[in-house]
Amino acid sequence: MTQTQIHLKLLLPYEIFFDRHDVTHVVAETSEGSYGFLPNRLDCVAPLTPGILTFNCEKDGEIFVAVDEGVLIKTGNTVLVSVRSAILGTDLATLRSAVDKEFLALNEQAQQVRTVMAKLESSFLNRFRL
Repeated sequence: MTQTQIHLKLLLPYEIFFDRHDVTHVVAETSEGSYGFLPNRLDCVAPLTPGILTFNCEKDGEIFVAVDEGVLIKTGNTVLVSVRSAILGTDLATLRSAVDKEFLALNEQAQQVRTVMAKLESSFLNRFRL
């Protein structure tokens, strides 16, 4: 890794999603807007909002990652990103369809959880009244 490259590591709660040493710059979305990160810039911590994390690699060019909310930490030439979930893509159209499928599955699962919780609460209240 040269001084003009960034070591980018994306962490999920259960695994290291990827670890790249050949990144030239990173663009992330925060609650204050999009920010670009270059090597040898000031260190910082930034809260991430759900959106697209973009980075460039010398070999692979521009890469997109759909991320959930999380945090980005830049120290020296290292950028650590920790998010709840992420989906990798090389073009935005493919990434959008993958995100749509993922969120539809999560919405269905969340609806099932809400239904089960409503039944549990109702059962608890009925037992409490007796």
